[in-house]
Amino acid sequence: METQKETEPICCPPFDPKPWDDQIFTWENKKFVRDKVFTIFYMPVNFGRVMKRLDKVFKKAGVAFQDSIALSDHTSKWNMDLYLSVDKDIPGIENTTFSGKFYSKVYEGPFKDTGKWCKDFEGLAKSKGFTITKEYMWYTTCPNCAKKYGKNYVVIVAKID
Repeated sequence: METQKETEPICCPPFDPKPWDDQIFTWENKKFVRDKVFTIFYMPVNFGRVMKRLDKVFKKAGVAFQDSIALSDHTSKWNMDLYLSVDKDIPGIENTTFSGKFYSKVYEGPFKDTGKWCKDFEGLAKSKGFTITKEYMWYTTCPNCAKKYGKNYVVIVAKID
């Protein structure tokens, strides 16, 4: 992957894949806010705009974006639900929590490989005896920062039984 010039800004923090690669963890009432992103055949159209709007909401409410966790749930070809991890509830926006046992795996490469990653992930989870009840994608950096860092990490996070 081609890297950006050193003078170009970085808006996404560096991502360390080790704590998320092939890991099982438990969340108990982990706080998230939920918003929607318009997609065309699963490709996000207004992701950046939604993130900027949420950033303003977070700053106004004095809420921290926890661990930069932004989980995407592609509900159709035209919509993606976005869940951002927060440290407390925010009035006037949809707040939710995640609880249960989760499994995560980190992938690296172009977004066009998402289908391959999902197939690999599902096979890996099955080989470990997990039943996936809900699957999310975590795009750890924006495309510009992925170029800057020279890596495009994507984490698949699944709630498992």
